[in-house]
Amino acid sequence: MLRIVLAEDSVLLREGLVGLLQRFGHEVVAGVGTAAELTEAVAEHDPDIVVTDVRMPPGFSDEGLRAALALRERLPKLPILVLSQYVQRAYAEDLLDSSDGTSVGYLLKERIGNVEEFVDALQRVAEGATVVDPEVVRQLLRHRRDPLAKLTAREQEVLALMAEGRSNASVAEALTVSEGTVSKHFGSILTKLDLSLSDSTNRRVLAVLAYLRG
Repeated sequence: MLRIVLAEDSVLLREGLVGLLQRFGHEVVAGVGTAAELTEAVAEHDPDIVVTDVRMPPGFSDEGLRAALALRERLPKLPILVLSQYVQRAYAEDLLDSSDGTSVGYLLKERIGNVEEFVDALQRVAEGATVVDPEVVRQLLRHRRDPLAKLTAREQEVLALMAEGRSNASVAEALTVSEGTVSKHFGSILTKLDLSLSDSTNRRVLAVLAYLRG
């Protein structure tokens, strides 16, 4: 049996989860609706695991996730399973990296529909495993992937010179190539960075911004 602190602002969903977890032999020692109450409940009950929503009052943005991260910083061994309707990247990576990534999970709420899968994930996180929703993994990998890694060394040189405000002619002179070669490189850069070919878009600016962000 696991002793669980459950944080979910929706009363209906919270009560539903309480009933579900009790049916599988677990005890919800506290069911709360705000991030502040979550922190207080953990201090009071010393649970085996925390299950929390991402969006909590008062801002309904990422209060629950930030509270979970703060709890992990103070209690590194506290297992935490985060439930969300969407992937919140701002703190998800930090949470999954906390305490070497052990005893932590991040699932989309749609997974709760598969009761056995949800309860299994809860048990595994409590035992020290890392459980991450496949969609969360996909989005975090897409976010972490460096778009400039697709460019060749020469294409990165071209883009770096463009970031200095140089014209195609100036780039060609600096690299001792023709303007036609620079244009070809720039066309390849646009394709690899998946930038729009619309005439209404300043593609040169977008490419340079991608370089500066990298």
